[in-house]
Order: sequence, then C-alpha cells, then structure tokens
Amino acid sequence: MGKMLGGEEEKDPDAAKKEEERQEALRQQEEERKAKHARMEAEREKVRQTIRDKYGLKKKEEKEAEEKAAMEQACEGSLTRPKKAIPRGCGDDEEDEESILDTVLKYLPGPLQDMFKK
Repeated sequence: MGKMLGGEEEKDPDAAKKEEERQEALRQQEEERKAKHARMEAEREKVRQTIRDKYGLKKKEEKEAEEKAAMEQACEGSLTRPKKAIPRGCGDDEEDEESILDTVLKYLPGPLQDMFKK
C-alpha cells in the first residue's frame, strides 16, 4: 500500500544480485535460442541443397549472378559503350576510305569507272 500512495519502496538487500542473475539467465536463453535457430537453418539449407542437387536447380544468388552477367553481355552493343570500342571501319583510316571507293566503283557503269580510275 505504501508504494501506491507514494510512500517509500521496501528495499531488498539481494535485489541487485537477483536482477543480475535474471539478466544473465535472459542472455543465456537468448544465446541458446540463436544457436537452436542456427542449427535448424543449417538443417534446412542441407535439405534445400539436396533438392537443388536432385532437380538440377541453382541457388538464388547464383541465378541472380548469371542473370546479371547475361544483362551485361546484352548491353555490350548498346549505345552507352565506351568510346574506345569503336568498331573497325568507323575510324579515320585511309585504307578504309579506299576500300569504300573501290566498292562504289564496282557498282558504277563501265565508262564512269574508267573516269574515276584515271
């Protein structure tokens, strides 16, 4: 009744020791719970792996990594490629210009070909 009316609490001399023991018990229970959870998860992963092996499935991380690599392969020819990767024939080479001229000359009629050859 004294506590409810704002009176002083009764102090137990062993209260600090009991609280410490209670905290230690809680910590120990939490560690046991985490260890049990880790064991169960390891068992589940073992079962998952046997199923993956049986049916030839891949782990989610492996599947995502392969999809990412496939996306990078598909993006190689995109417009955002580095400027160093300019395909052959698009540069300022004189040889390429001559070969283009030769190609054009092939499709011209005979008299025009003779004019350009001179």
